[in-house]
Amino acid sequence: MTTLLNDSGILRVATYNIHKGVQGIGPARRLEIHNLGHAVEQLDADIICLQEVRKMNRSEALYFKRWPDVPQAEFLAPEGYSSVYRTNAFTRHGEHGNALLTRWPVIGHQHEDISDHRFEQRGLLHVQVDLQGKHVHVIVVHLGLIPGSRVRQVQRLRQFIEREIPDNAPLIVAGDFNDWGLQIKTALARFGLIEFDATQALTYPARLPLVQLDHIYVRGLTPLGLKVPRGRIWWRMSDHLPLIAEFQV
Repeated sequence: MTTLLNDSGILRVATYNIHKGVQGIGPARRLEIHNLGHAVEQLDADIICLQEVRKMNRSEALYFKRWPDVPQAEFLAPEGYSSVYRTNAFTRHGEHGNALLTRWPVIGHQHEDISDHRFEQRGLLHVQVDLQGKHVHVIVVHLGLIPGSRVRQVQRLRQFIEREIPDNAPLIVAGDFNDWGLQIKTALARFGLIEFDATQALTYPARLPLVQLDHIYVRGLTPLGLKVPRGRIWWRMSDHLPLIAEFQV
C-alpha cells in the first residue's frame, strides 16, 4: 500500500530520548520498553528520531524477563514503519545509539562519529527518505554534556552537512542537544537551520520540565508548530519528554 501525505501537506516529526528503555536505578529499576512501544505509536509521526536506543545489553537481558528478543529500534517501529539504527557507544555489556523510524521509504543512511573525547561516545545518524518523490534528509543527533564539546560537535555537524547534503535539499536535524541555553540554537541558525519558537516546549526533566534539551531544526521546510505530550504516562517512561513538530511540505 502506498503511503500518502495527509491532505493538508503537513509532515509530522518527533524526537524522543528513550533512556535505553529502562527507568530507575539498582533493584528498583523497571523495564519501560513495552510502554514506549505503545507511546511511539501514539505520536503518530511520519518520522520519529530516537536517542539512547539499545541494540543489545547482555546484563539487562538477563535481569528483565520480558526483555525484547530484537534490537529496540526494530521493537519500537510501528507496523508499516522502517527502522534505521546505528551505534554510538560500545559498553561492557552491549551498545546503544540513535535510531530513526519512518513511514516513508528509506533511500539510504550513514553514520558519523562525532565523539569529542574518550569519555563520551557520540555520533550522528543521517537518513535520506523519499517523501512522494521529494528526497528529505534527516540527521539524528545526541550531543555531549560539556559545552565546549557541543560547540565542536556542531562544527562537525556543519562540515557533514556541507559535504553530504545538497544546498537545496530539505533537511531536518533532530535530537537531544543537551544545551540549556541558546548557544546551539544560535550556531545552527548561522547555517540556515531554524526551529519554531515555542516558549513552553520544555522536555527535561520529564516529571517537572524546566528546559528544552530536545529540538527539531529544519532547512527548506516551513515550521508550523511544536508540541510536547505531558502527563504521568510520559514521565514514567523516560527522563525526557518527546517533542513533536509539524512542517508544511
